[in-house]
Amino acid sequence: MPEKIIQTKSCKNCNSSFYITDSDLQFYEKVSPIFACSSSSSDTCPDFSWKGRLGGGIYLIPAPTLCPDCRAQRRLSFLNQRSLYKNVCLNCKKDIVSRFHIESWIKNYCNECWSSEDWNQLEFWVDIDFTKSMFEQFWELIKNTIFQNMIGSSSNVTNNSVYTSHTSEIVDSYYVFEANTINSSLFSFWIKNCDYTVDCNFVWNSKYVYECVDSYDMYNSFYCNKSFWCKFSYFLDNCYNCSHCIWCSNLNNKTYHVFNNPVTKLEYENIKNNLWNYSFLVDFSNKYKEFLTARIVKNLNLVWSENCLWDNIINSKNCINCYDVLECTDCKYSANINYSSDLFDISSYWEESNRMYESVSVGRYSNNILFSSIVWKWENLIYCIEVKKSKNCFLCVNLEWKQYCILNKQYTKEEYEKLVPKIIEHMIDEWDPTSPRFRGTWWWEFFPSSISPFGYNETVAMEYFPIPHPNPSDQPHHSPLLWEEREQATEIVLHPSPSKEKELRMRFNWSDYQSPFPKVEKIIPASKLPDSISDIPDDILNWAIECEITKKPFRILKQELEFYRKHNLPIPKRHPDQRHLDRMSLRNPRKLFDRKCDKCRIDIKTSYSPDRKEIVYCEDCYNKEIY
Repeated sequence: MPEKIIQTKSCKNCNSSFYITDSDLQFYEKVSPIFACSSSSSDTCPDFSWKGRLGGGIYLIPAPTLCPDCRAQRRLSFLNQRSLYKNVCLNCKKDIVSRFHIESWIKNYCNECWSSEDWNQLEFWVDIDFTKSMFEQFWELIKNTIFQNMIGSSSNVTNNSVYTSHTSEIVDSYYVFEANTINSSLFSFWIKNCDYTVDCNFVWNSKYVYECVDSYDMYNSFYCNKSFWCKFSYFLDNCYNCSHCIWCSNLNNKTYHVFNNPVTKLEYENIKNNLWNYSFLVDFSNKYKEFLTARIVKNLNLVWSENCLWDNIINSKNCINCYDVLECTDCKYSANINYSSDLFDISSYWEESNRMYESVSVGRYSNNILFSSIVWKWENLIYCIEVKKSKNCFLCVNLEWKQYCILNKQYTKEEYEKLVPKIIEHMIDEWDPTSPRFRGTWWWEFFPSSISPFGYNETVAMEYFPIPHPNPSDQPHHSPLLWEEREQATEIVLHPSPSKEKELRMRFNWSDYQSPFPKVEKIIPASKLPDSISDIPDDILNWAIECEITKKPFRILKQELEFYRKHNLPIPKRHPDQRHLDRMSLRNPRKLFDRKCDKCRIDIKTSYSPDRKEIVYCEDCYNKEIY
């Protein structure tokens, strides 16, 4: 049944129009918290309605004031997945790998110290002060508490997977992020149930794969995109159940094909045996790109899904305006989600979680999560940052195995249930358009970006919503802004005019920290590397390679070199971060365009912009053409 538009709103950041539908309002009521109300006042706040202010009941969450893009950007400004640094544990003084650089104002312990019983997680508690803004008090808590150096299983250190973050069940892996159940994998993002996976993004249930994106159940395959159940293949795009194929697109159940044409086994082997040569590889990659621009594509990448809209959705139902979804139901405005239901405005989380709103990086088995960042397991968390295995906490930071806490102070169940309604009402009363706090402090939306513990350029927000580098004289980058400055900081304007750029830069932290140059015997420009892996000496492990694009130095790991030799692959000439960006550029933008099917001319929604060269078909026309 189509959604009914109830209201058209203007985003308070970018001024773009967005819609509130009947199903949106139903969801907001569904996830609204229930507490006995402590107030005797019957006054309501301007511009929104809610239930439960008298006699207890539902504290109804009203419609958001930001458009979906600005809401996603605000959440992602709290998520550092790929910026890692060498640091020192504040407790044991050991050298560690951390999400926070050595000059950061954040205090951090290594995972072992943080999880020990040698310190009290509640020692930095803050008494509730109803004469102050709640976010001001929360900000003081953030500055004083201890953060974990990394997000992930404590076994990562013992399992030789130190340089990984947002991971679990991971062994012998390096520079892998948003991953679980991984073995011997390198330089990859959002992978699951994979072994020997190198330079891959969004890959599941695969083994011996390299430079693959958006692929599932792959084996011994390289440079593949949007492909399923393929093996012994190179450069596939949108292929299913194919083997021994090279440079193919839109093939199903085929063997020994090159550029979509059948070849003999000998012809296949002759071409494959040339792929060890970097120059040959680049030349044929360019030809493959030309080949792909003339291919037929489906308007949206929806696989075995019903009533879903956007892209890369697999085996799901009723997921609207969602991206990168696996086996989910009844979700909206969310990305990088799987195996769950009833999620609105969720960015990046793992498995078997339900009833969540406006949160980022939520771990397994979490339920009833509101306005929170990096929370794992259990339930009923509201305005929490890095709270794990806990429940019934409000405005808490860096806790584990706790319940009935507010601002990191322990309360009884009865005290907690009495205080939370008072705090909510206090936050609602702060909602005043004439107040300087109006722009950053209100109870029904996610944290203002200005209190993120990371520089904006260290977070995922910079990847999807880049902003210009600020002038170093504009603000202090290695210390937090004063609260008075932060009060004026709201979330990003998506398309600022030049006159707004200075204001924009003041809204975010920024990091200018640069990691020290690696200690190496020599530096070699990427252009000087031999084309063949057989010509690469063992002592390349002691060199730094200068990236051919960014000129940033990078090193080759012993494990990595063994993988290239085993599969006869050339040494990469780009920095791992650049390779990640290259893979992400293969994916369509998180944006929907209106087009007409190039076959039947009906109106369609697609992630292919109208100025692109691909031939875009609706799903019916595509299926008739391909299958």
